[in-house]
Amino acid sequence: MNIVIIDDTPINLTLMRGLVGKIDGCASREFQDPVEALDWCRGTPDTDLVIVDYMMPGLDGIEFIRRLREARMREELPVLMVTADHEREVRYKALDAGATDFLTKPVDRVEFTSRVRNMLAVRRSHLLLTERAETLAEEVRKATAEIVERERETIVRLAKAAEFRDPETGAHILRMSHYSRLIAAHQGHGADWQELLLQAAPMHDVGKLGTPDHILLKPGRLTPEEFEIMKQHTTVGWEILKDSASPMLVLAAEIALSHHEKFDGSGYPGGLAGEAIPLSGRIVAVADVFDALTSERPYKKAWEFDRAVEFLQQGRGTHFDPACIDAFLAQLPAVQEIRQRFRDEES
Repeated sequence: MNIVIIDDTPINLTLMRGLVGKIDGCASREFQDPVEALDWCRGTPDTDLVIVDYMMPGLDGIEFIRRLREARMREELPVLMVTADHEREVRYKALDAGATDFLTKPVDRVEFTSRVRNMLAVRRSHLLLTERAETLAEEVRKATAEIVERERETIVRLAKAAEFRDPETGAHILRMSHYSRLIAAHQGHGADWQELLLQAAPMHDVGKLGTPDHILLKPGRLTPEEFEIMKQHTTVGWEILKDSASPMLVLAAEIALSHHEKFDGSGYPGGLAGEAIPLSGRIVAVADVFDALTSERPYKKAWEFDRAVEFLQQGRGTHFDPACIDAFLAQLPAVQEIRQRFRDEES
């Protein structure tokens, strides 16, 4: 255990250094200058006990303690103040500043040894509790990471299940989810929410698990009756994902229900308009439509990049949230990079 002793009188430092040397497992460092000692204590994390005299020039013991307590990670460091027996008011002030205990002048050898040992026992207990708390915190972090990983696995598996019934590719899911995060990042949303959106967006069409094959896989235009059935995939997806304790699945449910709403209120299933549409749905709508346009399907050719961009611009304020369109169009080089990274033939 490392003990710092501060006293402007050399003979007192010599005496206390000798007493510390008789305590097993202890080493001391002495200072006559309290300012120098304060810098040392602030910058040396392995200090275990401070013994400081009250009467010192420039910086007395009470002010020393007050400044020490203001330093980060020094709130629990034991501090013994050396005072004369009659200095009761000084002791009160020292306690208020953060002194832990006192030694009385002239220093008694037996009292010194007992109080130092007591303070070091307190210090050891605090260090053990801190270590235990850090261990528990690490265990909680690991357990939380495992839960998040299981949630992600659930989403990936559900998304794969939807892929097997949908002509869209796995690369589409990767592209549109990364486009979504791109929009959220440009709008200034926090990194945690961006990551949540990236993980939840692939679930936007999970409700197609409930769409009949003759409609889902039809190569031509759907009849009005068939389109009404197709639109039900939004509410089916909501039913599959809702009421979860997972923030990721809660967001996925919101996206599944709202990503076909249109900014002017002409979308489905709720006919919501403007900011009544959840932000996640407004973002995913842009990302999903753009990638659907620029991807080849059994029933259509892929649009050229510029043509798809023009379609988004034309739908600004009607189909799409203008702010989401602006955020997407401001990052077209990054959009191109995502398209190259997640190409269909490499999915």
